Amino acid sequence: MKKKTTRSKSKPAKKQPARKSSNSAKTKRSAGKSSSSASRSHVPTRGLYGWITHTELASANPAATKAWCAKVLGWTFKSSIPMPGGAEYMLFAYSDLGGGGIRPTKIGETPGSSFTVHVADCRVAFETALREGAEAMVSPTPIMPGVTIAVVRAPGGVPVGFSGP
Repeated sequence: MKKKTTRSKSKPAKKQPARKSSNSAKTKRSAGKSSSSASRSHVPTRGLYGWITHTELASANPAATKAWCAKVLGWTFKSSIPMPGGAEYMLFAYSDLGGGGIRPTKIGETPGSSFTVHVADCRVAFETALREGAEAMVSPTPIMPGVTIAVVRAPGGVPVGFSGP
């Protein structure tokens, strides 16, 4: 955990250089294809099983959230993924090992965030979670070659996402 520092209100924050993603953690796209989810694939990073590697931000104004995150947090952004209805899922990286996406809120949804844990096998993690008292929210769903996602509500009501092969 980083030590908190304080600064004078009269001095602006020093801009940090953009972080680069390592090739092992990148989502890869075939040359010459569009940024649709059908053209993307992912190779799991074994050393990250059990880590939170994806954070999703649901925003009432995704473009403003993206600009703010880039300027204030120093996050870098990759090609967006088209979503149904014409919206974009704006992919970001906050380190070589993690990132996420910004999407528009759904009708009636309050802006917020959710997290996803990298697992060795999404279906096995989902089934284990259910056996241990979680409730199913989103059943395992393939979203691109090499990536299946699922969401459970853990005891206490906390949503937990899983992502893996």
